[in-house]
Amino acid sequence: MAASKAACGVLRGFAGRRGFLLFCSKNNRYVTQARTYASVIQHAVEKIGPIEIEDDEFRVLVIPGHTLGPERKRMERRKQKEVPPPRYKNMSTEQDWTSVWPAAQSFKWSVVPFPVRQGFAQRQENQGMPPGKYANAELMKIPNFLHLTPAHIKQHCAAMKKYCTAWPAGLETDEQCETHFPLVVITRSYLVDSPSIRDARSRIVTFQVKLSSLNLDYHARDKLLRLVGDRYEPDTDLLTITTDRCPLKRQNYDYATYLLTALCLESRKTEPWEAEKTVADMEKYVWDLMESKKSLLQSVQHMKERLQSAQVDTAKIPKYLNELPSTPAEEEVVNLPLVAEYRDAVTRLHNEGEDLSTVCQYKEAVKKLLLNVSAPL
Repeated sequence: MAASKAACGVLRGFAGRRGFLLFCSKNNRYVTQARTYASVIQHAVEKIGPIEIEDDEFRVLVIPGHTLGPERKRMERRKQKEVPPPRYKNMSTEQDWTSVWPAAQSFKWSVVPFPVRQGFAQRQENQGMPPGKYANAELMKIPNFLHLTPAHIKQHCAAMKKYCTAWPAGLETDEQCETHFPLVVITRSYLVDSPSIRDARSRIVTFQVKLSSLNLDYHARDKLLRLVGDRYEPDTDLLTITTDRCPLKRQNYDYATYLLTALCLESRKTEPWEAEKTVADMEKYVWDLMESKKSLLQSVQHMKERLQSAQVDTAKIPKYLNELPSTPAEEEVVNLPLVAEYRDAVTRLHNEGEDLSTVCQYKEAVKKLLLNVSAPL
């Protein structure tokens, strides 16, 4: 212990101010460097703690951060666990698939029990066959419907059944549904494999309605058909309005509703200039506005006058003239069944054109109207 104290005293004396000045008096340019060394040595000496040593051994100078300590034990490498086999190899044929794949998720090759191939094989790679399901990125990128099997849907329906109401009475057939809900709204949703979930086609909205369900008179129907143009299908009596101008589906739905409302309101309006419409402006033959009606009324009136004057044989006069008064009114003549049949025949002949059917119908209507068909010709 005496030797240890003597060594520490020598070092402290060397690092003292007086010894430092004597050592560096002739070497001023090393003053700064010597000060640094002295402070390091003094700091190291101050940190030396008492060490128990034997009588025959020297004391060991321990410098923190520089003296080697006891060797560390090397960490033993952990044993890797054995990878279990894929799940589908342990699944039974009676496995409940709804518990295996309860919700939408990416494809997992270790769970799906059936073989699937997806991708492209270049030349003779993989013997020309598409890659299998193991670590197949193509199968993981695309959406799957393994969460919408019949068993899943059955469970979903059972869970939602308590929130559903009974089907309304009186809507058992399609005809009843069309009667109570004449407007059909068609929208489409798309599921695509792309970086974006948006599809420009999903914003398109289509309205379909039968013109007969709008309760339009002849004037309103004619005006609406002129406004819609080729959007009306005469064979099915369907008016189709398609909107795709707005970026959102809801906006196109509101726009289509506005168009249908505006068409119905405008078609029922009668503008002052519409009174100037002539027969030549008609889009089809209207018997009530044509000369055929006037000629028929004059012919019936003339035959009625001759019948009253007894200038003709009553056996050759049509029987319907006997049912008319002496001076029949226009409504009484027009409401006769034979006159209505003649009106329909003439209208069809002008609107549909001349063919064997229309000409034969017109011939029979004229014979019944002007001749006594029951009498021999």
